[in-house]
Amino acid sequence: MKILKRKKRVAIIGKYVEVRDAYKSLIEALIHAGAHTGVKPEITLVDALEIEEKGAEILGDFDALIIAGGFGKRGIEGKIEAIKFARLSKKPILGICLGMQLMAVEWARNVLNLKGANSEEFDKNTPYPIIHLLPDQKDKPMGGSMRLGAQEIELKEGSLIHSIYGTNRIFERHRHRYEFNNEFREEFEKSGLVVSAEHKGLVEALEFRDHPFFLGVQFHPEYSSKPLKPHPIFVKLISL
Repeated sequence: MKILKRKKRVAIIGKYVEVRDAYKSLIEALIHAGAHTGVKPEITLVDALEIEEKGAEILGDFDALIIAGGFGKRGIEGKIEAIKFARLSKKPILGICLGMQLMAVEWARNVLNLKGANSEEFDKNTPYPIIHLLPDQKDKPMGGSMRLGAQEIELKEGSLIHSIYGTNRIFERHRHRYEFNNEFREEFEKSGLVVSAEHKGLVEALEFRDHPFFLGVQFHPEYSSKPLKPHPIFVKLISL
């Protein structure tokens, strides 16, 4: 553990902010990383609905943003506005689970100009289902169709996430139903948002290389962070 020499203002953008313990794993992961790096994270929970009402400029004073996971439509547009703000302003941003999926939706709408792009979770009739259920999931009940637990992930050499882990394969925990739609993969990668990790063809990470830190992961890195072994993704984010 190092002496905390500087501060880092981090906003966790979510929809359950009235209950701080809803993001306890994320908060603890940031504290672990801060203790390891000598950085004191000043963590603020920001309601995505507030961003919808006031605009993403309210995030301007933060050093880094985290788009937290979650379920349901409420607050989705606020999270997408936060992602757009971070992309354009070059502010470090980490998207986790739903956060990664919304990074893909934001990119589709505002970079690829696919108007109406969305996740099937929020719009069953979207003309561009960037995030969807796999065919073999559609007839299963909600609990039975979730991808749960630790799974092996292959990292793309030369990517940001590969440099963070320093290895080609990792195991990380999952808790989600919807997946990135690979029909759009080629178009995404040609435009600059590349797939940098995958599990048996399923997208596990997206990153924009023309940015200091624009990374979305489908898994939950906060679940495996420990006080004496902080997760490397949070170490990297807090060190910028």
